[in-house]
Amino acid sequence: MTIKLVKSLIGSKKDQIATAHALGLKKIGDVTTQPDNPQTKGKVAKIIHLVEVSEA
Repeated sequence: MTIKLVKSLIGSKKDQIATAHALGLKKIGDVTTQPDNPQTKGKVAKIIHLVEVSEA
């Protein structure tokens, strides 16, 4: 699963910022590859409005 941060974290709740950082996303345009498991899907669900996800 490839995750890309497409919107700024400014103005987001602290827990959403922490979730993005846990996924390795800090700046707009950052891309990370994570395992496709329930834990990762839960993190993505929390910040889905800030990221683009591709199942590749």
